[in-house]
Amino acid sequence: MKMKREDAIILLHQYVKNPKMIAHCLASEAVLRAMAERLDEDPDKWGLAGLLHDLDVEITHADMKVHAMETARLLKENGIDDDIVEAVMLHNEYASHGRERTEKFHFALAAGETITGLITATALVYPDKKVQSVKPKSILKRMKEKAFAASVKRENILECEKAGIPLTEFVELALNAMKELEKESQG
Repeated sequence: MKMKREDAIILLHQYVKNPKMIAHCLASEAVLRAMAERLDEDPDKWGLAGLLHDLDVEITHADMKVHAMETARLLKENGIDDDIVEAVMLHNEYASHGRERTEKFHFALAAGETITGLITATALVYPDKKVQSVKPKSILKRMKEKAFAASVKRENILECEKAGIPLTEFVELALNAMKELEKESQG
C-alpha cells in the first residue's frame, strides 16, 4: 500500500511530539527524496522512509537496542511496503540483530538520516544558526572533526558512497535539500 504523505504526517505527529525530532524526520525526508531523484529511484517511497524512520524514538526512549523495531511493527500495521520496513529496521544497526545493510535503499536511509544531524549541528555554530548559511566545505571539514557532533556516526554518512553518491556530492545534495526545507518552513 502506498501511504499518502498527509497520512504519514498524521502518523508522525501521533508518535513523535518533540519538535526537534519532527524537524529531523522532515529533514530526513527531504534528503532521502533528493537522493532518490539523483539515483533515479522512487522519491515518494524513499521520502516516506525518511519521514517515518524514527516513529518509535519516544516510545523506546531512544534505546538503541530496540529503536526501529517498534517503528517496523507500526509501519507493518499501517500497510507500509516491506522494503520500507526493512530499510527502517536496518537504519539502526544496534537493533538489527546482526543483519547488515545490503541494498542501495538501506545505505541511503542510514546516510541520509545521519547527515541531517551533522548539518544541523554545523548550522548551530553559525551566528544566525541557519542552514542557509552553511557551506558544503564546512560540512566536509566537520566530518573530519570527531569531537564535533560526536554522536553523529561518520561511517553511516559514508554509506552514501555504497548507495552510489560520492561524499562531496552527497554533502551538497543533502545540504541543498535541507536549505530548501528551511526556506519553505519560513514562508
